[in-house]
Amino acid sequence: MNIDLICMGKLKDKWEKDAFAEYVKRLGAYGTVKCTELKECRLSESPSPKETERALCEEAQRIREQIPKNSAVIAMCIEGKKLSSEGFAEKIESFSGSYSGICLVIGSSYGLSEDFKKEAQLRLSMSDMTFPHRLARIMAAEQLYRAFSINAGSKYHK
Repeated sequence: MNIDLICMGKLKDKWEKDAFAEYVKRLGAYGTVKCTELKECRLSESPSPKETERALCEEAQRIREQIPKNSAVIAMCIEGKKLSSEGFAEKIESFSGSYSGICLVIGSSYGLSEDFKKEAQLRLSMSDMTFPHRLARIMAAEQLYRAFSINAGSKYHK
């Protein structure tokens, strides 16, 4: 299965890059993995709701251009569904019958546009807690790896 991660913004610190790279490497055992980093739209110091929405719409268009055909889109968003690791693994498995890949999308610090989220096959939330944006990418990669490990029956998930 093709595994694509589309992320707004770049990882900056070495530890972030190293942690993310480790899970991408592990995911490679389950399919072709690609991570696309897109530049966030610049906003003013205190953007108006209209300015924020315009930026999110522009970012959504750039994201859409990167989504491979026949991929199930997973939009990471605060109001998304909360799943256990096993539940996420089941969802990934259910996509394998209808899609050739999955595409997990992490928006900017302002999130994703409403229109884009409506187009996704799954809106997923990690928690009710707030995490640093760059850490969320590492956590998402780990949970993808865990889901594929669960589905493969490996001992990674205990």
